[in-house]
Amino acid sequence: MPLTRRSLLLGTAALAGCARVPASPPGPLQPITLEDAFVGRSVGAGVFRVPLTGLERRFTAHLDGRLEGDRLTVVEDFLYDDGEEDRLTWVFDRAGPGRWTGRREDTVGPAEVVEAGTEIRLSYVVDFRSGEDVTRLGFNDVIYFGPEGRVINDAIVTRWGLPVGRVRFELVRA
Repeated sequence: MPLTRRSLLLGTAALAGCARVPASPPGPLQPITLEDAFVGRSVGAGVFRVPLTGLERRFTAHLDGRLEGDRLTVVEDFLYDDGEEDRLTWVFDRAGPGRWTGRREDTVGPAEVVEAGTEIRLSYVVDFRSGEDVTRLGFNDVIYFGPEGRVINDAIVTRWGLPVGRVRFELVRA
């Protein structure tokens, strides 16, 4: 077996044992809902990491969330450390007590949101565009209140069902 194929198989086997869903944050924590986290204006900073390759991409974002009835719209303006800018808009619709469905320009199918007391679980698939390339990625997020009222979003990113990266995004009210 060539070295490159062996490396690929070993890397895939190593990743298969990794978590596909972020662990619950340590407590005690404050209760949180989607409205608590995203209604109003906030600003934050984050990082996307791919441990296997050492890739790290930092970003800042300005969010503006508005609730109208059972619909929450969150406009996200991103600025990446390489100068790239992007605007994405989430539209979440209440699907019942503690449950929402959502969509964004790049999602494939609906996002599922569950409010679980002190955390929010969000799972979705996106077609991530970079130049001419499109990569389908899965995101499994846990969102919670951290120190000093910050909203923290930790995510595990998957490709073909295997974990390939992590995102940490922290927001404060603007």
